[in-house]
Amino acid sequence: MRDLQEKDIKEKLVKNNPLFKDVHIIKQKFDILPADREHYGVNIDYQDIQELREDFINDLLDTVIDWVYSHDKYEELKKKEIRKGKSEAAAFSTIQRKARQKFRKSRGDELLVQGQFGELLLFHFIQRCMEAVPLLRKMKITTSSQHERFGADAIHYKIENEKNIIILGEAKTYSSRYRFNNAFEDAITSILNTYKTHREELNLYVHEDFLDPEMNEIAEEYLEKTLRNVEIQLVCIIVYHETKKLKEKTEEEIRKEIEQIIIEKYKKYDNEKIPIEENIILNRITYIVFPIWKLDELLKIFQEEL
Repeated sequence: MRDLQEKDIKEKLVKNNPLFKDVHIIKQKFDILPADREHYGVNIDYQDIQELREDFINDLLDTVIDWVYSHDKYEELKKKEIRKGKSEAAAFSTIQRKARQKFRKSRGDELLVQGQFGELLLFHFIQRCMEAVPLLRKMKITTSSQHERFGADAIHYKIENEKNIIILGEAKTYSSRYRFNNAFEDAITSILNTYKTHREELNLYVHEDFLDPEMNEIAEEYLEKTLRNVEIQLVCIIVYHETKKLKEKTEEEIRKEIEQIIIEKYKKYDNEKIPIEENIILNRITYIVFPIWKLDELLKIFQEEL
């Protein structure tokens, strides 16, 4: 394997600053297991008393191309279009259209739309908050007719303190009301299953076009047990439909009120439903809780704008 350094991985991180200007993030310890780790709370941000809802969905949609294609693959496709006689701008438009068409296969399938919405967010949060790049690009498998879709919603990789860290991610998006606890419980169950099967999943795709060459080498070494100093970490993002009416009247007050809603969600979840003693890997889990008001309407816009 090429001698990858921590800085090499960080150079591969997707540029998503516009999207993260549309959200407010809190990172702290919450009343949830594992209690000694910091977790995240996220909401669509406000400017004054206006929610940046339209900006958020537009900036998220603009990143579809980053989810579908790696930088190297994008450059390859761009050169191919330019050789056809297109301008650079026209080549970009063609590639962006093709990337969005992959999502259009999900039209009419509400559950698939919810899933892809959550997975796209997970893709960005793992890169932004954990600084880990995709080891396996799941969107290509989702849209492949030759491959059954199963396993992790995200598999990312980073180097930190001389450790090779593999991050397994799970996304749960529930647009129905009062389903937060169900989403949280489902996320934990799913991520534990992912942890048990991720080596099998990587083995299915390691020799195919779902991994970038450098990442393919890392996956091969991991499967062959020659990748040293490995640590597995878990991430779950829970996107849910929030119903509590906001009462505050200023930008900062609204932020604080939403922060309190997130704190209460963590606090009210039953820690006995987190089987951490039987599954010690849960000591390495990070949660991201993301309430969205009128989530069903936002998902409809997400689907229509693709």
